[in-house]
Amino acid sequence: MPEVIFNGPEGRLEGRYQPANNEEAPLALILHPNPLQPNGTMNNRVTYALFQTFSALGFSVLRFNFRGVGRSQGTYDDGQGEWVDAAAALDWLQMMNHNAKTCWIAGYSFGAWIGMQLLMRRPEISGFISVAPPANSKDFSFLAPCPASGLIIHGGEDETIPEASVAALADKLSGQRSVHVRYAMFPHAGHEFDNHLKDLSLTVSEYVTDMMTRKHKKSSKGKGVKKIHPKEM
Repeated sequence: MPEVIFNGPEGRLEGRYQPANNEEAPLALILHPNPLQPNGTMNNRVTYALFQTFSALGFSVLRFNFRGVGRSQGTYDDGQGEWVDAAAALDWLQMMNHNAKTCWIAGYSFGAWIGMQLLMRRPEISGFISVAPPANSKDFSFLAPCPASGLIIHGGEDETIPEASVAALADKLSGQRSVHVRYAMFPHAGHEFDNHLKDLSLTVSEYVTDMMTRKHKKSSKGKGVKKIHPKEM
């Protein structure tokens, strides 16, 4: 996968880009966890798993380092600047794929929070994946209403973000407008999803495939949050 450098609001941003063979392929932007935490880069294992999953589904996929991480210029901005970085990354991805008609965003932990902020500002984003969103420490009240359906994934043994806070967020989002939220809870997974990355990838793949297959169908059936308890491998 080629390394790419593109312009961000505070200078260059470093990324990894995997284009699809089809020029009309859907797009996916992948966002990494908090740079202040260990493994808070685009090479984080969960972030990389999301990248590989979307690539295997035939998406053109970009993951990148937020400002101040790796070779990306700038300094950490506690989310205020990072969502602007994500917007610049999406702009670049769309510039490289003029004929794409569908765009998804996927984020892990801090990246999930940034992804949801971008979701509110970019109506072309048609779906989201939020893995371990920090519902206990970050404000998600801006999702009023949430503009797109998506999948929230969390670990039942997450030592950083209590599962109950994420379940409550999923329930809240499911009650807004015509949004459909699926909540996948891995009972024995911690925050890093050690030994559960294959399950995570499979869950994401099945959800995205399902949504892409029936994206043009409008139905009131199944409105609300659907809780999934993936089979542990």
